Amino acid sequence: MSGEDGQATVELVALLPLLLIAALAGAAVIASHAAGEQAGQAAQAGAMALLQGTDPRAAARRALPAGTHASIDVRGRRVTVHVRPDLPLTALERALTGHATATAGPATHQP
Repeated sequence: MSGEDGQATVELVALLPLLLIAALAGAAVIASHAAGEQAGQAAQAGAMALLQGTDPRAAARRALPAGTHASIDVRGRRVTVHVRPDLPLTALERALTGHATATAGPATHQP
């Protein structure tokens, strides 16, 4: 093994942790985006349920994948959903939580 081969091995070993960190950061960004999309779909399903006169929390929950960490808040005609991505670093979960609100439109008054 020549000196150049040994140097290349050392450089590769030094670079691997940086590649791992970059891969984890990319996965966290993708998980955050997915959480936002899921929150939006669930909030919209909840708002549609309000328009149909059914349970908005149940509709929002059904719109989410099984096992999703989510909170659903219904206030008046607004449905807000917070979806926490499932990450190996729990410290990042709160910062990368997806939020979405959907409104079922203005309240209608019947004479």
